[in-house]
Amino acid sequence: MFATIPNPIPARMKGLNRAEICDVNFSEFVKAWDGRPDARPAPDEAILDGSALDARGFRELFESQLISRHLDLMARVLRVQNKVFYTIGSSGHEGNAMVARLTRHTDPAFLHYRSGGFMAERFRKLPGMDPVMDSALSFAASAEDPASGGRHKVWGSKPLWVLPQTSTIASHLPKALGTAIAIEAGRRLGHTLPIPGDSIAICSFGDASANHATAQTAFNAAAWTAYQKLPAPVLFVCEDNGIGISVKTPTGWIGNRFRSMDGLDYFYADGLDLASGYADVQRAVEHCRRTRRPTFLHLRTTRVMGHAGTDFEIEWRSIEELCAVEASDPLLRSAAIALESGLMSRDEILELYESMRQRCFAAAEDADRRPRLQSLDAVVAPLAPYTADAVDAEARRADYPERRLAAFGSEEKLPERQPPKHLAIQINQALHDLFAKYPEALLFGEDVAQKGGVYTVTKGLQKAFGARRVFNTLLDETMILGMAQGFANVGLLPVPEIQYLAYFHNACDQIRGEACSLQFFSNDQYRNPMVVRIAGLGYQRGFGGHFHNDNSITALRDIPGLVVGCPSRGDDAATMLRTLMALAKVDGRVCVFLEPIALYMAKDLHEPGDGGWLTTYPAPGEAMALGEGRAYGEGNDLVVFTYGNGVPMSLRAARAIEAKHGWNVKVVDLRWLVPLNDAYIAEQARGAKRVIVVDEGRRSAGVGEGVITALSEAGFGAVPLQRVVGADTYTPLAGAAFLVIPGEEDIVAAAERLSRP
Repeated sequence: MFATIPNPIPARMKGLNRAEICDVNFSEFVKAWDGRPDARPAPDEAILDGSALDARGFRELFESQLISRHLDLMARVLRVQNKVFYTIGSSGHEGNAMVARLTRHTDPAFLHYRSGGFMAERFRKLPGMDPVMDSALSFAASAEDPASGGRHKVWGSKPLWVLPQTSTIASHLPKALGTAIAIEAGRRLGHTLPIPGDSIAICSFGDASANHATAQTAFNAAAWTAYQKLPAPVLFVCEDNGIGISVKTPTGWIGNRFRSMDGLDYFYADGLDLASGYADVQRAVEHCRRTRRPTFLHLRTTRVMGHAGTDFEIEWRSIEELCAVEASDPLLRSAAIALESGLMSRDEILELYESMRQRCFAAAEDADRRPRLQSLDAVVAPLAPYTADAVDAEARRADYPERRLAAFGSEEKLPERQPPKHLAIQINQALHDLFAKYPEALLFGEDVAQKGGVYTVTKGLQKAFGARRVFNTLLDETMILGMAQGFANVGLLPVPEIQYLAYFHNACDQIRGEACSLQFFSNDQYRNPMVVRIAGLGYQRGFGGHFHNDNSITALRDIPGLVVGCPSRGDDAATMLRTLMALAKVDGRVCVFLEPIALYMAKDLHEPGDGGWLTTYPAPGEAMALGEGRAYGEGNDLVVFTYGNGVPMSLRAARAIEAKHGWNVKVVDLRWLVPLNDAYIAEQARGAKRVIVVDEGRRSAGVGEGVITALSEAGFGAVPLQRVVGADTYTPLAGAAFLVIPGEEDIVAAAERLSRP
């Protein structure tokens, strides 16, 4: 298929790096071509006999390939001059430009890092856009980079619906599938989509990444969806270059694995040959758009110039193998097509090749002169936007009385007219209230629909709002959070449920690496608004073990941009949920609502039957500001900082401490765990003679460490302090669980230690 490169022998490599070799190869190949060209085809004629690609289309694709290649060459040269900061290239993958040409700029695209050809071609979809300059700004980490604002080299564009990302291995596949599902769900709901209703989601990845557990999650969920005849128009594009860094993919593995996978419609295309591969790519794209089924496009590619600039392949690949890779360079085949067809002469090709080089280097030099991020404030500006007044106004907005009545049935049944209730019921009432307020809200997860959740917290929601807004998913937390991102991408407001905190750890990267990073890496052009409900924490009696009594909050605390609220009582839960939904709606924030399981049904505080932990439902218009805690008492002899289960526990301990020592005790419920409100903590500690921090999490990296740090940095380091905290261990079964988490007696004992001189 490919013409022979002149003298592909080791001597030619002496003194040259791989980028220079590929560069020289192209020019030598074109100069050495001695075939007889056909008559120049008309723009709308096939570029070669039997090809589905016309001459005009070929010429534009070839130009896109050359743009991609010269961006790679430019990056390798200028990186050593510290003008470019990224060298993972697209060389050998330029055939993905065909996917861009055959799809629309309104088809959301989730791309891996070898997508230079795709991007160059998609830029043609809108007038006035320059793929070279935009890419150069990104390579240079310029603050003027239109994709990420200089925060990372990402392929992205808001007007072209390419969502910027720096995904870990295959972690973008679940949200791509989620977006495809969301396109169809939005249509069924009558939601106004930001893209045409027949759009498809495009997701590219490498053959090595296809083996990752997160990729398998997406493939399985796609097949699970198709098995039920539910539409999910996602085009999975596996760009198979046969190698992952230095680990070779077994020959035939991708085709064998996916050709026979039920639920994925398999297509193969040669991405090394524009003339022959175009029709097969076209078939895959048209099939996905027409059938609305998950479609797997196996695109043959190669990888020239190594994984990145630091990958010296000559150290671990044979000369013969490297020469064979170079001979399969798709740009050589494109040059041959241009020559054979008579579309271009040797001089025209070389002139175009050199003009692209000059264009890319000129753009890179220009980009190097542009400003870069110079301050921490500039770096983090898009990470966690918070417009307090707008969020507060949205949280208090109550202009939907008719929808509220419809949700609850009558004036008499409105929750604020009911007697005090426990936490689980008030969360349920708040969810009914908020789903009436936000017609675009969706709730989904395991067992949340007909059953109403393991603890009946979502009971009645599906009946009230229908199966299109409240539904069960497959048992896969990664996919649940991937779908949440997909729904958010099309303007819906997802409220996914993770059944237990321990199950979140399996899917943590969907929040850490994907959802929370999107605003940062897109310079706040894209957002993933959502409120993730997670049942968790300890003290659940009669049903335990570490999966159902998980007090590991550390996995949530260090995720940049995340908001975590944890109520301890029903009225707080309702006002906190209103604020969380407003944060998602107004500022696009990713929020977690951490629900203490052991307090779901708690009614009493000090004595059986006292009803001390029942609360009335807050009337519409009430809300809780982000970071606002609740203080019980005004004493300063002892101030106790806590949250969740620790609140009623500390209140009971406070009564015992007051009785024994005569102290006036104040118990402070932090309520907001991420970010901690350092100023509020300092304010509540002002004048304190003693402090106890009650943290039901683990000793290492728990919330308590954050509270103590806030106190120390505010100048309270000399105040006598005790920490009552869980042990660094997994939670055992039955009564042994209460040996590893703090109890009331531990708080009383800590006070006793503080009473000593």
